[in-house]
Amino acid sequence: MSIEHHDVVIVGAGFSGLGVAIALQRAGFEDVLLVDDADGAGGVWHWNTYPGVAVDIPSFSYQFSFAQRTDWTRSYAKGAELKQYAEHLVERFGLADRIRFGTRVTSATYDEATCVWDVATTTGDLTATHVVHAGGPLSQPKYPEITGLESFAGEVMHTARWDHDVALAGKRVAIIGTGASAVQIIPSIAPEVEHLTVFQRTPIWCLPKADFPIGAPARVGLRHLPGVNRLARLTSDLFVEATFPFLAHYGGALQAGKVLEPVARSYLRSQIDDPETRDKLTPRYGLGCKRPSFHNSYLSTFNRDNVALQTDGIREVTPHGVVTADGTEHEVDVLLLATGFKVTEKDALPGYDVVGRDGLVIADWWETERLQAYQGVSAPGFPNFFTTFGPYGYNGSSYFQLAEATAGHIVRVLKEARRRGAAEVEVTSRAHERYMASVRKRRGPQVFWQPSCAGANSYYFTKDGDVPLRPGLTPEVRWRNAHFPLDDYAYA
Repeated sequence: MSIEHHDVVIVGAGFSGLGVAIALQRAGFEDVLLVDDADGAGGVWHWNTYPGVAVDIPSFSYQFSFAQRTDWTRSYAKGAELKQYAEHLVERFGLADRIRFGTRVTSATYDEATCVWDVATTTGDLTATHVVHAGGPLSQPKYPEITGLESFAGEVMHTARWDHDVALAGKRVAIIGTGASAVQIIPSIAPEVEHLTVFQRTPIWCLPKADFPIGAPARVGLRHLPGVNRLARLTSDLFVEATFPFLAHYGGALQAGKVLEPVARSYLRSQIDDPETRDKLTPRYGLGCKRPSFHNSYLSTFNRDNVALQTDGIREVTPHGVVTADGTEHEVDVLLLATGFKVTEKDALPGYDVVGRDGLVIADWWETERLQAYQGVSAPGFPNFFTTFGPYGYNGSSYFQLAEATAGHIVRVLKEARRRGAAEVEVTSRAHERYMASVRKRRGPQVFWQPSCAGANSYYFTKDGDVPLRPGLTPEVRWRNAHFPLDDYAYA
């Protein structure tokens, strides 16, 4: 019985996986299979359906440059609209027959004798000449390690796996965490619940959001007036670039926080009535140490009589509620876990064993030698294996910029391997080390290494104290991915 074989297997049918598949298709690679454990495309936008879910990057930047929509209904698209965009891409580029849903990869092992990957999945084994891991960093929910959590007698759900059968109206609800998801959920559910208790460990910088509906006349203009859509995209891209890549990678040297933090503090003062609550919601770390949030009603929600902010540490969860460090039990009916995702943890990179040359497991290598990858795409010792969101690949811009840059990198390598008739392609140790030396050399201006980031509790920081983001603005990242020397890879 022969095992099913494909030239390229892409793990993940979110926007990164779809982007790579489209790029490969355009380059003439026809034997491509995408596998995903979900039952539909979209990745994070398939799984995340919580109240208020929306993108935190303007819609005009949160899309592929080659498939731009002119019919966005809001400047910041809601989750359902992004899910629709994913489905549109599948239909437009004829990918439906190339995606296998309900399939989770459990391991990928490189066979040095045959130069193929043995891919084990929950629906049967595959082999592939090349494997692309396109699982994003926001794909595996992270559950908190809190004593007694499993004993809670009410409803418990992680915000990334929202259960719409659970009614919140008239209930006592608690939410643990005040990150990006919580910022959207809290103002969305506060008006309907009896009482909402917010357990905060670290406050988040929150700024006003230029979120507005895009009416029919504006959509007509975007579609038909020359240059209007291009101008909207350019303006959006410049805003995104300024609010994170520039702030993150040059803000430390330029002391950008001295300019931006007073603005954020002024906004906070304008939104919160109670001085004590305002103080609790004021970050003690520099703006940019972790990704800031944008929302127009998150902060003001804490003015409501039925919303309470708790900053005492959580001691335990009981069958009836949450006990804080001072011994107070806060009784609740529903417990929401807005505790983020596994991003740099060993079992998230990726969430299955990738076994390369000489039995080396990539997660073990990263665990002992620190996270590292050539342009975030390749690592020596793992031939014919690529990642779309590997260490030091993402610079903080729109994920679509990363997906396009990474897809271009992968296509360049595979086209060259095809031209040379090579069965195996692997980044050289020399090129890999040169790249890693270059990113480490550019840490100085980054905001992450300033003393003000010490208390940020940012998921950007690994256990080794690294921040595996790629230094540089997006135009540079895209140019380098499109022009690296092809001889940085060895072909055999």
